[in-house]
Amino acid sequence: MKKIILAALLLCGAIRAGAQSPASEGPAEPYRVEVAFDKTVHILFPSAVKYVDLGSANILAGKADGAENVVRVKAAVRGFTGATSFTVITASGVLYTFEALYADSPAQLTVELEDWLHRDPYGPFASRQTYVRLSELGDETPLVVNRIMYTIYKRDARHIKTVGSKRFGVQLLLKGIYVQDELFYFHTSLRNLSKVDYDIDRVRFRIADRKVAKRTAVQETVIEPVCRFNEIAAVQAGGTVRNVWVFRKFTIPDDKVLIMDVFEHNGGRHQSFMIGNTDLVDARTITELKVR
Repeated sequence: MKKIILAALLLCGAIRAGAQSPASEGPAEPYRVEVAFDKTVHILFPSAVKYVDLGSANILAGKADGAENVVRVKAAVRGFTGATSFTVITASGVLYTFEALYADSPAQLTVELEDWLHRDPYGPFASRQTYVRLSELGDETPLVVNRIMYTIYKRDARHIKTVGSKRFGVQLLLKGIYVQDELFYFHTSLRNLSKVDYDIDRVRFRIADRKVAKRTAVQETVIEPVCRFNEIAAVQAGGTVRNVWVFRKFTIPDDKVLIMDVFEHNGGRHQSFMIGNTDLVDARTITELKVR
């Protein structure tokens, strides 16, 4: 049944067949895990799990209840011989292949996979992996998108110096906008100049009217990023955090603006800034970054 579901996704375009990165470096070896009949092995992935497929009926595997990035695996048959396999696809577009062998006492009951796609997307390990094309990323592969985000983050340039907000000792800035094919990349920073930690409740992007008359209903549209470089929950006192947000390409009517809101958890130090259509059309191209 799971194979049928994946085939339907492929047909509908939600997940399209992906290409493996440079064949000259050779494919990555499957991860090897030991499973038991009386014990459960938990595998922690860097991003949310979207799909799990089993190679045989000798094992049971599925997403852990209440956790988007955890898969639990155990043997369905006590003492099965030989090896079987299972495959996992995550929201980052990475396809993981595992080889499972039976052991009464598995060497590891918890396996945490390194987030190499964000830490070093130019490294040989990232280049050997298999990726699926995600419809929300258009024609770009997840590896290319992560390399672009990584390059923007590491270079930390500030091309836009007029968009931001500063209230209650907290400063939110838009440092740059980049464009590649069908995707926008927004580089932002959040600096906490106060002596009180800033816990982030949520971040929202919305298109709203530039001017709203009193007693007039606000017409706005919330837009969701299709990818982000970091998952940020807090900014410590005196600290600064940066992020890169990826959106499908869009434009803004002259009478509207794009607003970024950052809300403090159990606090009132809400930050926001407005982006006009001029800022979008003046976006820098990715070729200026010289992404490898």
